Amino acid sequence: MTQFLPPNLLALFAPRDPIPYLPPLEKLPHEKHHNQPYCGIAPYIREFEDPRDAPPPTRAETREERMERKRREKIERRQQEVETELKMWDPHNDPNAQGDAFKTLFVARVNYDTTESKLRREFEVYGPIKRIHMVYSKRSGKPRGYAFIEYEHERDMHSAYKHADGKKIDGRRVLVDVERGRTVKGWRPRRLGGGLGGTRRGGADVNIRHSGRDDTSRYDERPGPSPLPHRDRDRDRERERRERSRERDKERERRRSRSRDRRRRSRSRDKDERRRSRERSKDKDRERKRRSSRSRERARRERERKEELRGGGGGGGGGDMAEPSEAGDAPPDDGPPGELGPDGPDGPEEKGRDRDRERRRSHRSERERRRDRERDREREHKRGERGGERGRDEARGGGGGGGQDNGLEGLGGDGRDLYLESEGGDGYLAPENGYLMEAAPE
Repeated sequence: MTQFLPPNLLALFAPRDPIPYLPPLEKLPHEKHHNQPYCGIAPYIREFEDPRDAPPPTRAETREERMERKRREKIERRQQEVETELKMWDPHNDPNAQGDAFKTLFVARVNYDTTESKLRREFEVYGPIKRIHMVYSKRSGKPRGYAFIEYEHERDMHSAYKHADGKKIDGRRVLVDVERGRTVKGWRPRRLGGGLGGTRRGGADVNIRHSGRDDTSRYDERPGPSPLPHRDRDRDRERERRERSRERDKERERRRSRSRDRRRRSRSRDKDERRRSRERSKDKDRERKRRSSRSRERARRERERKEELRGGGGGGGGGDMAEPSEAGDAPPDDGPPGELGPDGPDGPEEKGRDRDRERRRSHRSERERRRDRERDREREHKRGERGGERGRDEARGGGGGGGQDNGLEGLGGDGRDLYLESEGGDGYLAPENGYLMEAAPE
């Protein structure tokens, strides 16, 4: 394929001439032979300088030491400037400080965009204003963030001092105080190392983040009369009122939390009580069904016994009915009179049922216990009345009937017990409808 390429393209793929060999300029490091062997520094010790003639070592200043030195120098320079300005500062002869000092209000932390008309509208609600002086920077002409407001009446200044502190103007809360330059002896402005608050006391270990007119700890060492002693008392009362209000709010919140907890616990108790009541009602229903089934079973067994007795006594005639009882053919008596064996009223099954009933009664309220006792007394009374009526009926039937066969002569005293047994523990033959059912006539 390459034979078809033109000569100019074939020349691009032609090999170049081989690189010519040039002898090395010097020997390789491993080929060199050192004529002078290696040695230590012992031969050159005599050339060293005597340590006694050496200059003392110089120590370089670290970065922290340099910063601390500059800070101290700056503080010293500033102290000198403050001392010079303090000698020249006289607030009573200041041309910018005009008007009555006891009617003038000092407003700080003012928004830089707030105008004089805005300040006038905000502070005229406390009384008529005579003059407003906003402080501007001499170099840039921008506002410094504080102003002096002179009222026409001193009582209006007191009202503004009490109520305007912390008022939000153009998104910033202002600080309101009296003018202290001409009213407090020994007062110095912030630029001369004075002022209220502790944000510029020194380093971060002594400065505080927030300050206000109540923080006068900077001037504790300066004796001097307070400009408004009654205002100080009002300020203390206001502080105490705020503390009491905070305590009341905390107590109210604690009461609310306790009431919420009580409601929550009450709801849980109600829920548990409803659940327990449902369980008790289910237990009662089960016990009622169990008693009804037992009463039906006892009634069925009693009917079967009566049928057997009636069928056995019919073949021998009326005169033979008295012989079974004398010959010992009567139903066996498994215990003393009044007991009918395991299934009788006083048998183990009935005793276990009484024990369960007593255990359930112990968990009921006093009202339910009282109601159960009354119901038991009524049942015992009715049972005794029925037993007396049956005894009188049997006595009348045995004395006047002679050889009359009613199917019950062979039972004797046990027939009455069997009849009582058929009534069940609660005196009901069919408790489903809640009515007392009498035994069917023979």
